[in-house]
Amino acid sequence: MTGVILLATVLLHVVGRSETQEDQRCVPKPTCAECLQSPGCMWCKQKDFLKAGESNARRCDSEESLTGRRCEERHLVYPRVEVVALKNNDLSDRAGSVVQLKPQNVKVKLRVGVPQVFTVSFKRAEGYPIDLYYLMDLSYSMKDDLGRIKNLGHDIVRTLGTFTKNIRIGFGSFVDKVALPYVSLVKAKRRNPCPSRIDTCQPAFSFQNILRLTENANDFKKEVSRQRISGNLDSPEAGFDAIMQAAVCQDVIGWNNVTRILVYTSDDTFHMAGDGRLAGIFEPHDGQCHLSGTGFYDGTKFDYPSVGHLARVLTANNIQLIFAVTEDILPAYQALSMLIPQSVVGVLQTDSSNVVQLISEAYNNLSSTIFLEHQGAPQNLQVSYQSHCTSSQAGTAWKQRGECMNVRINQQVDFTVRLNISECLTEPQVFYIKVQGISESLKINVETLCDCNCQDREESSTHCNNRGTLYCGICSCDAGAMGQRCNCVQTEGVDSMDRRCHQENSSLPCSGHGSCECGKCTCSGTYVGHFCDCDNHSCAKHNNVLCGGNGECNCGRCVCNANYTGPVCGCSALTDQCRTEDNSICSGHGKCQCNQCKCNQLFTGKHCSAILNACSNYKDCMHCTSQQENGDMKNCSVPCGSAKVHRMNELKDLPCNTPAFMYEVKPLPDGTILITYTDQPRSIDKTYMIILSSVSAIIFIGLLGIIVSRLLLELHYRREYRSFVKSQKQAVWDDTPNPLFRDAVTTTMNPMHISDD
Repeated sequence: MTGVILLATVLLHVVGRSETQEDQRCVPKPTCAECLQSPGCMWCKQKDFLKAGESNARRCDSEESLTGRRCEERHLVYPRVEVVALKNNDLSDRAGSVVQLKPQNVKVKLRVGVPQVFTVSFKRAEGYPIDLYYLMDLSYSMKDDLGRIKNLGHDIVRTLGTFTKNIRIGFGSFVDKVALPYVSLVKAKRRNPCPSRIDTCQPAFSFQNILRLTENANDFKKEVSRQRISGNLDSPEAGFDAIMQAAVCQDVIGWNNVTRILVYTSDDTFHMAGDGRLAGIFEPHDGQCHLSGTGFYDGTKFDYPSVGHLARVLTANNIQLIFAVTEDILPAYQALSMLIPQSVVGVLQTDSSNVVQLISEAYNNLSSTIFLEHQGAPQNLQVSYQSHCTSSQAGTAWKQRGECMNVRINQQVDFTVRLNISECLTEPQVFYIKVQGISESLKINVETLCDCNCQDREESSTHCNNRGTLYCGICSCDAGAMGQRCNCVQTEGVDSMDRRCHQENSSLPCSGHGSCECGKCTCSGTYVGHFCDCDNHSCAKHNNVLCGGNGECNCGRCVCNANYTGPVCGCSALTDQCRTEDNSICSGHGKCQCNQCKCNQLFTGKHCSAILNACSNYKDCMHCTSQQENGDMKNCSVPCGSAKVHRMNELKDLPCNTPAFMYEVKPLPDGTILITYTDQPRSIDKTYMIILSSVSAIIFIGLLGIIVSRLLLELHYRREYRSFVKSQKQAVWDDTPNPLFRDAVTTTMNPMHISDD
């Protein structure tokens, strides 16, 4: 066991050390104790470490700085921060020795401002015992549900048996406070609060513990079978009173140090803190157990608990809460669950037929969600977490608690815990880190390293000229002795010696930047000089670096290195950045200052090779040139200045324009300006072009219209002719006899006429 603890200590120390190698700048302090409270600082106790006149604050600096100034490593004083695992049993799910949280006890030594980290592992054990207390609303609206609940014990044990073989179950019920306006106090209604005379109800009560947690499911069925429904006047119930008593009455309910589940079933809402005033009950709930010998709670003494009070009590007692409520009141309980850690809400059918399935699903949700939190941490201690929920998951951002979702049974999850303290503790303190809903916890013993243990105390030390005590390299002089090494014996008044350390017109000795010893100033920090009036770190900065990094600060003024000038040594004396390809300085149109071109007026660019607004600045010059070519002998030297004007014979598109010319302005390498110009292209009279184009377009459009209309008419004629010919061909004129016509066959004879044979 000793070897295991030692190995865990080394591993935790290595992890903590690797996470604390941060870039922390030391702020020098005059004493060893103050120095150790400054992050990144070490103290050098070496006797002859300081030079004459240096203050004790020069002993406090970073390790790199102190070793660079010849302080031997054996004389460096800094406390060893560490994380030591005092108890680090392996994770286990063996019966009787279940371990779900590792380590179990850790000692942490911290320095102010220097964070330390260590790893915490959690694995939910398979078969971990469960205590389930069933809390039922027995108001009249739950009448149909009571019959279903009677056989619930065996069903719960059988269903949760898939998770563990060790299950205990208990039962309690609630209605409301026996006071107006919650419950009728009329004697007849008090005895039988049922709304119907046909039914018989038991008198109302706030809460009753009916069955203590037991392994016998038959006892659950027997006790529940004896229960009768009750009733009250208003809709909300005294559920908060029942939850509070079920949580705090540990001995009466019989909670063991296992997974604790409280199942709350109801079909209505709840009374909360302040509602008791309606019945004249003003006393806030005290969070204590008030069950009578028969298991009843008298709710008329205290107001209903608040939501925050319930959340604290449930968390402190490691109780996980399952709300099984009907769908119509689901939103109210969902909002309540968000305020209570380790609680879930499920929809209960109107006859409670799905309550076992609901408990199973809710337990799965609770057990698969892991929250790692701390309790009772010192005020100035910051605790943060990184969650590593899977083996392949990288470190996440630091948060106020560790969180892992969808964790399976026997799946290990790891958390990195970081501790960082801002002030020294007066004495070691203890706080705890635990998983919500789990009784196991990690005990953290934390102490701060704020005192020096230099182990070099010498009274009447020779280093102090036998006139003082040496401790941590500093001389504490005896009475009558003064100075850094007690080398000054006070032979005159203190005021007289102090006057030697005062600069003219200054009321502070050593300009307020040192101490007066034996009539001489011992400067502190970066101050030097006879009166500590020079600060070698007070010079101006360039690019956030003292003297631009190109010089040294001497009494507030920068002494520049070679090739650098200026008040902050930010100006280079070189000219390489000002030279062009032809080796000219700023193209002849500027001056080189601090190795950068400062262009003359009208010029711009890195090497002053571009002319600013060239077209507009030389427009007057080209106007004058135009007049001169037209016979006006006006002198153009003034508007053109020293620029050279050159005409091009061929036409060319140039960037600048006047009514007469197009022109281009270019600087020459010798510093002069060349203006090249040419005539504008000849223009055509646009009036005639517009008229001619318009007439031509009209004629063309007219002819085109006539041609198109004639073509369309011709196509129409041709189509009609083809149609006529086709119709003519289809007409057939055959001589067909009329079947209805017959020639006469009757011969008529005139009887009056007799022919003569």
